[in-house]
Amino acid sequence: MVDFEDDVKKCIQVLQQGGVILYPTDTVWGLGCDAMNEAAIERIYALKQRPKEKSMIVLLADARDVISYVAAPPPDIIAIIEGFTRPTTVVYEQALEFPSNLVNADGSIAIRVTTDPFCKALIKRFRKPIVSTSANISGQPTPALFGLIDRQIVDGAGYAVRYRQDDDTIRSPSQLVKINDDGVLEVLRK
Repeated sequence: MVDFEDDVKKCIQVLQQGGVILYPTDTVWGLGCDAMNEAAIERIYALKQRPKEKSMIVLLADARDVISYVAAPPPDIIAIIEGFTRPTTVVYEQALEFPSNLVNADGSIAIRVTTDPFCKALIKRFRKPIVSTSANISGQPTPALFGLIDRQIVDGAGYAVRYRQDDDTIRSPSQLVKINDDGVLEVLRK
């Protein structure tokens, strides 16, 4: 196992300064920033050349943290999240605390509780949620490996994590679900 302590420290420095990081997640390589920093979120939209209507997701380290960022989550949300067997992003109706440029026009927010050791360590040490969006120019294919990431994205990030750059394991984007008012899980993307 590669030691990622140095990467975590460098990422935190960039995040604290409102910068953008390029990092491996439990799914694909992502661009991230402080999810509470409106200007940093704008930097990701600009780097990706992404329309503002296409919202991004938020990563949290622990299922219990969802309660701090969502109004009226289902009472059994922690058990639901802990029961997922693959990376799953959940769309919640009413976001709390996040800047308006991160929240969808209808007030919803997409949150994934990460199982990735690097992401968990980073979020816990940073003590705030981070944005996660695929590391590609909007409309281009999501790169499956670090070596396939567009140079413009790599160069535009304030820091590119070294950990897992040579990993050739192909990972898929997360499953996307919504929990309806009646508690039924609706799959939006498999």
